[in-house]
Amino acid sequence: MTEERAPGLVLHSPGGTRFHFDPGALCLELLPTGGPGPYARYEVLHRPADLADWAAKSRLNLPPGAVRITDAQLTAVRTLRDALWRLTAARAAHGPGAGGLADAAGSAYRAALDSPAADAADYAVLNRAAARPPLAPQIGPDGAPTPPLPGDGDQLASTVARDAIALFTGPAADRIRECGADNCYLLFVDTSRPGRRRWCSMERCGNRHKVRALRARREQDEE
Repeated sequence: MTEERAPGLVLHSPGGTRFHFDPGALCLELLPTGGPGPYARYEVLHRPADLADWAAKSRLNLPPGAVRITDAQLTAVRTLRDALWRLTAARAAHGPGAGGLADAAGSAYRAALDSPAADAADYAVLNRAAARPPLAPQIGPDGAPTPPLPGDGDQLASTVARDAIALFTGPAADRIRECGADNCYLLFVDTSRPGRRRWCSMERCGNRHKVRALRARREQDEE
């Protein structure tokens, strides 16, 4: 059985600072690995081993080497991830918690999200991935869940795609948010009871906002 730990990922900010990010759904944990357009510069899924490493660090918490992944399957997962970026960002942009983008590249990318043709193509990618068998759940002799083994890249993609479909069609669909910081585009599901989550992580963007607000108040008091 795998070790229990808090759901979510440990990410690195551009300055090298580590912070915990829980987007609230497996499918959204895949997005920080890279993406389309301006997000391509964050690509980390270069080899099948990179995707296997992500599966181990994700809320799936699979043991290293538990999933067999080919180069073609890696490409398919990256295609799925890019489709999920567009679909999820569009929902965040048009939902109750919608926020703006600060830079021109992001704004141009967000404008492209309004294309119905792009939506249809991305939903087709999502549905094709979900149509394959997912990772099969397993139970141990002690009655506890064990890693869903054996598995391959297609099953991993199907598991992620089915999670996304459940999110988009479920009660949390209108709680998909983009981080409120003007230079952070991480996406998450607001699972808080009041539905007021603003930041990808209080360790990162939440604390930065507090520091800026405190500095602004001090400067105002000094005037």
